[in-house]
Amino acid sequence: MNRCFAALVALLLPALALADVDQRFARLRDAAEPLGGLSAFLNRYIGECGDMFASPDCRTKADEFRKAYKGKKMYMIITEDVATMVSPAGYQPSTGDYAIDILPFFAGGKYALTHGTPKKTDAAGNPVLPLLKVTGTTPEGWNGGMFARAFSSKAVRLSVVFTPLDIWSLPKPGGGKIFGVAARLEAVLVTEGRTGDHLGLWLDGKDANTKKR
Repeated sequence: MNRCFAALVALLLPALALADVDQRFARLRDAAEPLGGLSAFLNRYIGECGDMFASPDCRTKADEFRKAYKGKKMYMIITEDVATMVSPAGYQPSTGDYAIDILPFFAGGKYALTHGTPKKTDAAGNPVLPLLKVTGTTPEGWNGGMFARAFSSKAVRLSVVFTPLDIWSLPKPGGGKIFGVAARLEAVLVTEGRTGDHLGLWLDGKDANTKKR
């Protein structure tokens, strides 16, 4: 293989890999700003500024950061090793149809990004949020066991487009408060991380499965 051809292949492969992504999601993703790291973003957006190491202009910087990013579409990937907010929610062996639950709570350090504003916590002090549900049909060659193992073996990846809105706080068990950023989830794409197989899409506030029977 000559060098020119090798270079051409290297340029084309990423484009080919993205070609199968649902175009409804791709349009939103391409119009959003990639997120460098969720923890750093939440730290700067919330700007708690309560510890002894906070700079004197901490609150001013936080205000400026929020003004710059509030209402702006952002894009992040939740990799397989930390995508614990997804779980199987039913499988029909006769058709291969399935459902997946998504808990719209994305932890980043001591804060979290949520879809909407949580109003209360559970007994363990975790914010209570309604689940998002997506549906689909297993890819060719899959069965129920493979579908279940995708979750138990941490093989599922999420790609998320969101718009940050406001800061929320809730009482913490034992005193104090927990903080997070309320966002509007524009789209959540669920894929098998290794192959990129499409498993589900949540878009415009609902399941976006176009193949529902």
